[in-house]
Amino acid sequence: MTPFILYHSVSARSFRPLWTLEELELPYQLRMMDFPPRVYAKEFLDTNPLGTVPALETEHGLMTESAAMCQYLATKKPGTPLAVEPDAPEFATFLNMLHYGEATLTFPQTLVLRYQHFESPERVQPQIVEDYTRWFLARTRLLDKHLQDGPYVCGNQFTIADISVGFALMLAELLELLDQTSTDVQEYWQRLTQRPAYQRALAAEQNAAQEQGVSVLPAPALRPYATS
Repeated sequence: MTPFILYHSVSARSFRPLWTLEELELPYQLRMMDFPPRVYAKEFLDTNPLGTVPALETEHGLMTESAAMCQYLATKKPGTPLAVEPDAPEFATFLNMLHYGEATLTFPQTLVLRYQHFESPERVQPQIVEDYTRWFLARTRLLDKHLQDGPYVCGNQFTIADISVGFALMLAELLELLDQTSTDVQEYWQRLTQRPAYQRALAAEQNAAQEQGVSVLPAPALRPYATS
């Protein structure tokens, strides 16, 4: 199989497909980008006109959505337990939580990230930070509900839906929001971090960043930048 090419920044959404690649043991090349790549690597726009990570080069063309990448990669290993089959009782939950991780849990945190860490001092917006912190925390209630039924969002089966939700919790930890979630959510995140593939993905990220001369620091630690 031709290796996938994943464009990735440390602790960015691209960690979702990286983790998935490691879980599935698929061949890939990791190309590290300083964040945001549209600022630090203008030539990247020739690869991805959005200038964002992730970007995944596949045999079927370029992908730019992290949750969709996870779903696509799972099709490369038919029968993998990382996906739920359409005729399974948990299929609707699987799809819902796969997209919940991005659309519901990650989105509000991107506004916290931007208006607390990335904007210049005169553009920092404490009210936006407070409002979207509350939004994020309120929307973890659905995760709490699912964790009453088992250790993962689809009961006893670890899937790419957990990877999607897991990245959102990784971001929450970086933003120091995780300790405001429930004990069940925090314990769930600790279970996810014990997976060998998660740990391999972390190591791959750090090693590739060092080898390619890219910052090994997560996005919130980078200096503020103008988004205009």
